[in-house]
Amino acid sequence: MSASPGIPETCAQPLRPWYGFQAALIGLVAGAAWQVTQPALWTTYGYAALLLSGTVLAASAWAARRRAFAVPWLLWALAAACAMAVGCGARALAFQSQALAPELEGQDLRVTGIVAAMPEPAPWGLRFRFAVEHAVHATKAEAVPVQLPPLIDLTWQGPRSGTGPGPMPLSAGERWAMTVRLKAPHGLRNPHGFDQELWLWEQGVQATGYVRAGKAQAPPQRLQQTWSHPVALLRQRLRDAIVGMRAMPWEWAGVEPSGWQRARGVVAALVVGDQQAIERSDWELFRATGVAHLMSISGLHITLFAWLAAALLGWTWRLSARCCLWVPAPTAALVGGVLLALAYSALSGWGVPAQRTVTMLAVVAGLRLAGVRWPWYQTWLLALAAVVLADPWALWQAGFWLSFVAVGVLFASAARTDPPAREVSTGRRTLDHLRSQALALLRAQAVVTLALTPLGLLLFGQVSLVGVVANLLAIPWVTLVVTPLALLGMGWAPLWQLATASVVPLHAALAWLAQMPAAQLFLPAAPLWAALAAIAGGIWLVLRLPWSLRLLGLPLLLPALSWLPARPAPGSFTLLAADIGQGNAVLVRTRSHSLLYDSGPRYGPDSDAGQRVLLPLLRAQGERLDMLMLSHGDNDHTGGAASVQRAQPQAALRGAASPEWPAAVRQAAVPCAAGQRWAWDGVAFEVLHPLPAEAMAPLPQRIGAKGRDAPNTRSCVLRIEAANGAAALLAGDIERAQESALLARAAPLRADWLLVPHHGSKTSSSAEWIAAVSPRHALVQAGYRNRYGHPAAPVVQRYREQRVNLLSSPACGAAQWSSARPQQVVCERARQPRYWQAGARK
Repeated sequence: MSASPGIPETCAQPLRPWYGFQAALIGLVAGAAWQVTQPALWTTYGYAALLLSGTVLAASAWAARRRAFAVPWLLWALAAACAMAVGCGARALAFQSQALAPELEGQDLRVTGIVAAMPEPAPWGLRFRFAVEHAVHATKAEAVPVQLPPLIDLTWQGPRSGTGPGPMPLSAGERWAMTVRLKAPHGLRNPHGFDQELWLWEQGVQATGYVRAGKAQAPPQRLQQTWSHPVALLRQRLRDAIVGMRAMPWEWAGVEPSGWQRARGVVAALVVGDQQAIERSDWELFRATGVAHLMSISGLHITLFAWLAAALLGWTWRLSARCCLWVPAPTAALVGGVLLALAYSALSGWGVPAQRTVTMLAVVAGLRLAGVRWPWYQTWLLALAAVVLADPWALWQAGFWLSFVAVGVLFASAARTDPPAREVSTGRRTLDHLRSQALALLRAQAVVTLALTPLGLLLFGQVSLVGVVANLLAIPWVTLVVTPLALLGMGWAPLWQLATASVVPLHAALAWLAQMPAAQLFLPAAPLWAALAAIAGGIWLVLRLPWSLRLLGLPLLLPALSWLPARPAPGSFTLLAADIGQGNAVLVRTRSHSLLYDSGPRYGPDSDAGQRVLLPLLRAQGERLDMLMLSHGDNDHTGGAASVQRAQPQAALRGAASPEWPAAVRQAAVPCAAGQRWAWDGVAFEVLHPLPAEAMAPLPQRIGAKGRDAPNTRSCVLRIEAANGAAALLAGDIERAQESALLARAAPLRADWLLVPHHGSKTSSSAEWIAAVSPRHALVQAGYRNRYGHPAAPVVQRYREQRVNLLSSPACGAAQWSSARPQQVVCERARQPRYWQAGARK
C-alpha cells in the first residue's frame, strides 16, 4: 500500500485507504490497552459477543467508506479495537487454562522434563526454567499422573551454612527427573512496585517452586542430554567461558585491577544477556548515572549490531558481481542485517526488549523492500502496532514506553534536510562531516534526555542529574569499544579479556560521577494527570519550534516536579503495611513525621526488603524518616534495616540494633522500654513492652523447652493513638506469655487496627488478648505459603469467632489504614486488580 501524504483537508472527504489502515492500527493498540487493564477475564461467550460487535462495526465502516472522513475512521478504529481485545482475551483464557491446580500446591511431585534455559546462580543455589514432560505424585504408592503447566521456574538450593552437598551441575537441554514442590506465581504487591506476576505471565511461566533433595525424597536424576534447546546451551557455555576465562598478564604478576571480577559480569551481560552476572552494587551505580540501559542487551545494542552487520554484509556482497546480479547489495544488506539481529537477539535470551527491537527492524525493512516511503509517524505507528500485536502485555513494561517515546521524539525533532554543500576540499568536507556527526550525537543525547526525564520520573521516580555526561562517556565507549570486543570474543576468546579491561576504567569514571553532590534526584510519585502533562511538556521542549513556543512546555513540568503527596491532618495518622513476604514492615505517617516499624527480611546475600521494597516505597511517598524502630533482632524484622539506614541516616534508631550497621550506628540505637512516650502532630506514641529491666538484661541464646528464639519475648510493642481515639497496635513477635503479662499490667491495649503478633503463629494471639485489643481489623504479615504455616488455623478461627476482619498480606498485598477512617482498610490487590494476579487466577 502506498501512503497518501498529508492530512485530509476537510472532514467532508471520504476516507482514503491509508487513513483506514491508520485507524485500524490505532484501534489495535487501544484494544490491547483496554484489555490488559481488565480486572478479570470474560467468558468465552462474552468474547464471542465482542467479536460479533467488531464484525458489525467493520461492515458498517465499509458501508460508510464514502461518507465524511470521521465516521468510517472511527468505525474502523472501533472494529480493530474489538478484534484485538478478543484476540488478547482468547490468548489469556488459553494460557490461564493451563494454570497449576490449587490442590497440587505444596505437594511432593516427581517431575520429568528438560532444562529449558540457561541456569542462573541464585542465593544459596541455582535457578532454572524447566519444561515439564511428565509428572506424578511422589508420595503415593501408585504413580498417579498429574497435569502441570508446560513451563515452571525452579530453585535448587544448597545448605545455607556452606557445608554439605549443593545442587548438581545443570546444562540447558538436559533431561532430568526430580522431586519438586510447586506453588502458583505470587509476587509482592506494593504501590509503585514491580509486578512479578505479570513478568512471569509474559514469560509463559505458571508455577514456581524448589527441588526437594533431602534423604526422604528420591534423588534428582540426570537422564540424558538432548538438543532441544541448543541456543540456550550455547549461551550457557559462552557465559561460563567468560566468567571462568584465564587471568590477564598483570594478574599473573599478582596485581589484579580493581573491579576485574565485576567487569566480567558486564561482558557476560553484553554477550549472552545474563543480567544476573552484574552485581547489585553495579546496578545501583549504573542507575545512579543513568547508563543502566547500556549494560545489558537492549534495543540500542541490537540496532547498532544490525547496522554494523548490514554495512559489513553490503560491503562484502559488492565484491561479487554475480551476487549483485542475483540480489542487489542494498537488499542483501537489509535482509541480512535483520536476520543477524534476530540471531543476536536469540543468543541474548530473546527477552522482551530484543523481541520489540527485532519487530521494529523487521517492519522498517519490510517497508523499504516494498518500496514504500511513509512519513515517520506512520512507520512509527506501524512498528508500535506490530509489537503490541505480538505481545499486548508489553504495554505494562517501562522499557516499551522508553523505547517508543525515544524513537518518536528523535523522529519528530529531527533536523530538516541540509542545503547542498558548497564546493570545498575533500579534507574540509571530511572534517565538516565529522563535526556535524558529533554535534548530531550531542543533540540526540540532549533531546532524548530532556524528553525522557519526565517519563523516567513517572516510571521510576528518579532521574540521574549526571546522566547526560555519563551517557556521553558511556554510549560511545560501550557501543564502539566494549560491545564489539565482547562480541568478537566469541570468535577469539582473548578479546574477552580486552573487553573486560575496557570496562574497568568506565567503572571508575561512573563511580566518580555518582559521588558528585545530588547525582540523583528522587521525587514523589505524581498522579497520572501530572505525569502525563510533564511528559507532554518534555516532548514539547525538544520539538523543532521557535523557542518562544517551546518555552510553553515548561509550565506543564511544574505539577510533577513540585508534587507533594497528601499527608494526614493534624491529630491523625496513617499506616501502610508493606507487602514484603515473611516479615514485618509498617510505615506510620503523621502530619509532618514518619516512623518505620521493622524493615522486613533479607532475601539473599545481595537482596533485602529494604533495598527492593521499602526504599522505592519511601521515595514514591516522598518520606524522610524520623525514626526507624526494630521490634527485635530476627532477620525477618531487621533484614532490610542496613539498606534503609544507609539511604536515610537521619532517622533515629530505636529497638534492636541490626548486626550490619557500623559500630557507631549500633551504639546510637536506643533500646525499647515500656513507658517511653512521645507525641507528633497531636498523635500519641507509647511503648508498652518490654519492661525496662527486661530491655537492659543480657540476651540469652535460647529459651524454652522447644528452643524458641529469645528475641521474640522482648519485641517492641508500640501503640499509636489519634486525637479522635482511633488507635493501632504493633505487636512484633510477642507470644502468649508476653500477652498475659501485658493483660496483667492492665496496659492500654484497645486498638482499631492490630498487627497480629508473630505473623499469626499458634504460640500467640490468645482469645483473652484478642478480646482485650478488640480490633476492627487485624493484619498478618507473612509470606505466601510460608514454611511456618502462618497464620495457624486455630489463630484464624479465634479472630473470626470475635468478628475481627482478619487480613493477610499474601491476599491483600500492601494494606493502608487511616485513623480518620478507622472502619476502612485498602488492599493493594483490591485497589488495582488484574486478571494475571494470584487472586484472579483462583
